[in-house]
Amino acid sequence: GAALLILLLALLLGYGQRLRPYPAVRVAVRSAGLGYAAPGAVLAIGVMLPFAAIDRSVDHWAREWLGLSTGLLLSGTLVALLFAYCARFLPVALHSVEAGLTRIRPSMDDAARALGAQPRGVLWRVHIPILRGSLLTALLLVFVDVLKELPATLILRPFNFNTLAVRTYELASDERLADSASFALAIVLAGIGPVILLSRAISRARPGHDALS
Repeated sequence: GAALLILLLALLLGYGQRLRPYPAVRVAVRSAGLGYAAPGAVLAIGVMLPFAAIDRSVDHWAREWLGLSTGLLLSGTLVALLFAYCARFLPVALHSVEAGLTRIRPSMDDAARALGAQPRGVLWRVHIPILRGSLLTALLLVFVDVLKELPATLILRPFNFNTLAVRTYELASDERLADSASFALAIVLAGIGPVILLSRAISRARPGHDALS
């Protein structure tokens, strides 16, 4: 789910930059890619502090005006965790989407608009069919990154919510190495599939592949 959300955001940002290549738009897109440079723990704290402040403000207002407590609406929920995943791994998907968009000539956009297509129609009917390889690559890369992300997940995850990486860490911390091995193996196996698909896609994209095969 997180990988699909990140892919959708990357597609919207990349296509928005193609439609409106203004300096402000480019700066916004480049700023969206800064999260990958930050460690997961630092990013998690950066997400948790403002979300906790918002929760406190909403809870204070609800207690004062409605006489009830709202509790944690953002921090300590999947909302905060998904936000951290998007902030951290959006650059991975965005780079793949941008690389695919650069291979689509602007004349194709002009031709579609000349035939009466709206920007949304150009995206769904022209760009997405051409970008299938780039979108699949972005989805697989983000999936693997989200699967093995540990620091941000440990800090922001809701209670009783575990991922494979978190469960492996918990069992290994308790010296239950035999039990943690199965979860660690599951992470490896889940990551091998996307790597094989990417390797085949790259091999097919190389010049002369059809002649060699």
